[in-house]
Amino acid sequence: MKCLPLPCAGEELVHAIRNVTADQIYVSSRVSGVVVEDYVRQVQGRGEPSLLALTDRQREVVRLLALGQHNKQTATSFSLSHKTVETHRQHIMEKLGLHSIADLTRFAIREGLVSSDE
Repeated sequence: MKCLPLPCAGEELVHAIRNVTADQIYVSSRVSGVVVEDYVRQVQGRGEPSLLALTDRQREVVRLLALGQHNKQTATSFSLSHKTVETHRQHIMEKLGLHSIADLTRFAIREGLVSSDE
């Protein structure tokens, strides 16, 4: 929909009403850019670290490390060398801006990868 803001205001309002009545989310074109930029910042680690920044394998590694497994135990679980797991851990911590296994464990609990009961 390429047009000037004023002539299109009616069309955009109709579109918004249709989306909302169909239980869909509506975000105006003026707001969507801001939302996408904020999302990208979070994924890139400029905002609060998020699971979205991690691959499936990295999530699995975080989970096992947060449960207290050492690199060698985690390596055995994935049939990898302990050096590969160490490299995964380093990349994960850099990506999330974390500095210790305690930080990694808190992240895993906050993101629901593990519960505080496990």
